[in-house]
Amino acid sequence: MKQWNIQPQNPSACQHLSEALGLHPIMAQLLVNRKITTAAQARIFLSADLQTLHNPFLLSDMDRVTARIEEARKRGEKVLIYGDYDVDGVTSSALLRRLMDHLGIPTINYIPHRMEEGYGLNQEIAQFAKSRGISLVITVDCGINAFGPVDAIKAAGIDVIIIDHHEPEGDKLPAALGVINPKRLDCLYPFKNLSAVGLVAKLTQAVLGNIPSEDLDLVALGTVADVVPLHGENRIFVKNGLPTIERTSKPGLKALLEVSKIAGKRMRPYYIGFILGPRLNAAGRMDSAAVSLDLLLSDNAADAYALACNLEAHNSTRQKMQNEVVEEAMAMIEAEGLHKEEGVIIVHKEGWHKGVLGIVASRIVDKYYRPTIVISVEDGIGTGSARSINGFHLHEALTSCAEFLENYGGHQRAAGLRLKHGNIATFRKAMNDFAKQFLSAEKCVPTLDIDCELPLSIIDLKLIELIASMEPHGEGNPAPVFCSRGLLVKSQPVVLGKDTIKFWVSDGSKSISAVGFGMGSFREIVRLGGKIDAAYTLSIDDWNKAPAAQLLLKDIRLPA
Repeated sequence: MKQWNIQPQNPSACQHLSEALGLHPIMAQLLVNRKITTAAQARIFLSADLQTLHNPFLLSDMDRVTARIEEARKRGEKVLIYGDYDVDGVTSSALLRRLMDHLGIPTINYIPHRMEEGYGLNQEIAQFAKSRGISLVITVDCGINAFGPVDAIKAAGIDVIIIDHHEPEGDKLPAALGVINPKRLDCLYPFKNLSAVGLVAKLTQAVLGNIPSEDLDLVALGTVADVVPLHGENRIFVKNGLPTIERTSKPGLKALLEVSKIAGKRMRPYYIGFILGPRLNAAGRMDSAAVSLDLLLSDNAADAYALACNLEAHNSTRQKMQNEVVEEAMAMIEAEGLHKEEGVIIVHKEGWHKGVLGIVASRIVDKYYRPTIVISVEDGIGTGSARSINGFHLHEALTSCAEFLENYGGHQRAAGLRLKHGNIATFRKAMNDFAKQFLSAEKCVPTLDIDCELPLSIIDLKLIELIASMEPHGEGNPAPVFCSRGLLVKSQPVVLGKDTIKFWVSDGSKSISAVGFGMGSFREIVRLGGKIDAAYTLSIDDWNKAPAAQLLLKDIRLPA
């Protein structure tokens, strides 16, 4: 059971949009719920036109960065691209490499090894770059707080450009030649939520005048996988990039689609988030993310297929290891009652694989709905991944406990950290003291945001088609959720498979089928002839029959 949060209605704003654009009232309500209240905003949102992208030179330091890249081109300098090991970092590295190749600039890619080097720019890269004749280092998806490493690279006589979307430490920035990050306090760029690959796309737009359409597949991949809000420029990138993935000309992506058995399917954010993304991430979690980068840059079909099979194997290993750590961590939580006693769940153990900590933390959040930190200890040092819930800002919480940490970084919903083993107990207490101030009991109840209440009588295929224009759905633009109260259960619930129920409901004027995946436990309250309140998304049921509207259940409760 979840706490239902039905969005407040705004009749005047809805009427304005309906009249200005000839929109269905439900469509107008959905837009208003997503803070789109003017006709101009609605047109941009619904069209997702690449021509409406902001001027990239509104990003602080963009002029300086493009001038330095042009200088490198003219002088024939060699550039090192230093990227992160997740999907955003790998796609950023690949996109920037393609830009450099287009400009004829000799380039080396470098992605740190998660287990051996850890996250972010390191001190050793200065000597590595110098030994290879590098005169310019460009970081992507990291570097915004790498003060020491940037100083070391500069001391070696090498320029540094930082392209990162993570939170800076207040108004302090590393002493780089240029720092492209819309979250800089002095940056007036109108859209703050770009991923790193989105920022590299803006750099590409600044240098070439446009973003090559064939590279929008990389931009969509990194944007969705990094779970940034799918509105503003992110929506434009993803809406245009998803079809580009379907018809990609890149041998590596073609092979990945084939090996993961989704070639030929209409691309949706779900496939990136749960199929492509985990496979691209698996190499960095289990070994080196260089395999994923090599795949995205491959121009040979046979090599690409071998690399895709390598990722598939890494992903299988990752799943097995992840499940083992999840079981161990949840056993600890239950044994110690952490989910009952503490606002922030913190578990640690010697030897847990660092590459799966973030996924394990997410699974624990899914089960207990508490901010969670999972820490692996090795040689007296703990490496942790943190995941949060709505209303609890992880980065702020970690900042309040910084005295107990060796380092940390991240944002509101996800973060990483390192600390001495001996500090874990005091860190746990400090985090939970912070939670006592800023994490109320109400925030620890899962909330289901509902766009509006609907009568079943207006649900038809035409309305579902209209609502589909809101796609792609994801973070910041969730699939619209509706509710209907006092529905009569018209058929005995059928249990499909292990944990799915299906039955018919009616509001007295229209009957419609409802299916609940993973909701087998609700069959106790769904009784033939009884009444329920239902929250749902709308879908089309066309399995072996003419298409018909269907409710995809999100929650069920008995009428008050």
